[in-house]
Amino acid sequence: MSVDFAGGLEIDVATLQRLRAEGTDIQLLDIREDWERAICLIDGSIEIAMGALPDSLGQLEAGRPVVALCHHGARSLRVASWLRQQGYAQAVSLKGGIDAWSRLIDPAVPRY
Repeated sequence: MSVDFAGGLEIDVATLQRLRAEGTDIQLLDIREDWERAICLIDGSIEIAMGALPDSLGQLEAGRPVVALCHHGARSLRVASWLRQQGYAQAVSLKGGIDAWSRLIDPAVPRY
């Protein structure tokens, strides 16, 4: 099953887990601050703090899907919307953030 990254602005953690398991070509963008990423992260993510993103867009490929994540999903929702305005048509936010990932997918990821 494929996902229409150009549709809604959010995907849930189960969808992200499935996409990763299927080897779907996504860019997992962790926009949390350094201190947050020191607590926990999801392997394979691109680490760019939200405030640094405007100067770091070159690290992302506009033609590939982007899944932005933060702690609970509020910041990443704003980032997904902003990325779409910048031409990243396949940008989405991880609903519930890394906290939902920890609770529902991988309890080995520490919660904070």
